[in-house]
Amino acid sequence: MSKPVRVRFAPSPTGPLHIGGVRTALFNYLFAKKHNGVFFLRIEDTDQNRFVAGAEHYIFEALEWLGISPDETVNKNEKFGPYRQSERKAIYKQYADQLINSGWAYYAFDTAEALDLHRKQHEEQGKTFIYNWHNREKLDTSLVLSKEETDRRIASGEDFVIRFKTPVNEVLELKDIIRGDIKFDTNLLDDKVLFKSDGMPTYHLANIVDDHLMETSHVIRGEEWLPSLPLHSLLYQAFGWESPEFAHLPLILKPIGNGKLSKRDGDKMGFPVFPLEWKTDEGISSGYREKGYFPEAVINFLALLGWNDGTDQELFSLDELVEKFDLNRVHKAGAKFDPEKNKWFNHQYLQQQSDESLVDAFKKMIVDKTGKCDFSFIEMTKIVSLIKERANFVSDFWELADYFFEAPTSYDEKASKNWKPETPDLMKQVIEVLESIEDFTSLNIETLLKEWMTTNEIGMGKVMQPLRLSLVGALKGPHLFDIIEMIGKDETVKRIDKAINNI
Repeated sequence: MSKPVRVRFAPSPTGPLHIGGVRTALFNYLFAKKHNGVFFLRIEDTDQNRFVAGAEHYIFEALEWLGISPDETVNKNEKFGPYRQSERKAIYKQYADQLINSGWAYYAFDTAEALDLHRKQHEEQGKTFIYNWHNREKLDTSLVLSKEETDRRIASGEDFVIRFKTPVNEVLELKDIIRGDIKFDTNLLDDKVLFKSDGMPTYHLANIVDDHLMETSHVIRGEEWLPSLPLHSLLYQAFGWESPEFAHLPLILKPIGNGKLSKRDGDKMGFPVFPLEWKTDEGISSGYREKGYFPEAVINFLALLGWNDGTDQELFSLDELVEKFDLNRVHKAGAKFDPEKNKWFNHQYLQQQSDESLVDAFKKMIVDKTGKCDFSFIEMTKIVSLIKERANFVSDFWELADYFFEAPTSYDEKASKNWKPETPDLMKQVIEVLESIEDFTSLNIETLLKEWMTTNEIGMGKVMQPLRLSLVGALKGPHLFDIIEMIGKDETVKRIDKAINNI
């Protein structure tokens, strides 16, 4: 690459960070680290009307939780600061003026009412109003006013915007790393507003100026910005600056049907679309962190939405993703979001956690549910080892293991069909066997109980299923004799007695 890699993630603080934005940040991060470059974050808050309190802090907290914090940003290594566009306000006017002076932009004094009237007149004729080459010299602009009249109107405080003067009769032949060669007819483009009447730049001007001043080498952003590519390329040309390389990432699509993944899809199907929980007066939107996802699982899942390394490998550490990431292997087509696959990734990462590391969270859950936890750390570790394989989240542990901590209060109706007329007598005999066992360990209990069944020619099914039902309340759970060892002899006998009297 001809110059050092510097890439940016440039969110607007208008609400919680969508999972699509997280993927954009991730791909920028991976690309920067792959090429020993810099990943920086710029807050694009020029639209003060849409600013939401707390959103900026949310963005930084989310990226930190995910392990992809920027190298440079607000209050961190501000080599090209400030990193908030609202604090760079004084910078942009000079560049807007530069475009005016070089003939690449013009003043427009059209009022909102006048533009609305033009739109309605076009609609009545079955046309779409576009502000560009075919009408800009018929509208209220400096292109038809004398310089003296233009200066007088500006000096009098009249509202104006600065619009880009799009070239006529040109075909732009542009390159995108992901999409290849793309052509744009300039006659079909509108003259975008670059500077607003409130003294703030629009996204287009601020974005280009900042990317140039911050020495951005590659712009990796979502597909929704593809229509802005011709304007942005023309702005680089107008300023005489070297353009960065562009790569437009595919959309993340709904799990079912067509279109971009939205918060509504998550609400309807019960999965988060935000990395962290977001609270408003209207309610709470769930987040991956609060739902119990591991950040590594979220990163791994997102990396494979629109990219793969050309192999069947699915589980990647962040370091492996950095090593293998290649923008040329990003797909053009949208990537469908699969909530079940998302859970599958979390299951894989849960299995990688040590049993010991999960005990504290599990123990807190037990105390919250029952008010106490009498098991030792070693015993809790053993329980985790018995149930972990069946869990997708730590929050699943209670449902998978509640019978270790509380005797069943009801018995699965379908499973109760295994409870025959002769079952109570058999269970009383099981109690006698259990009470005679001194070495009350899983292997020894299993050996002695099975010897008793063999000696007395009692079928396994006649004992094992009613016994599990007595202890668990259903035909679920890990190895039965591991459960018996963990809850102990007294509790086992107590539960069998209860079952005899209640089933």
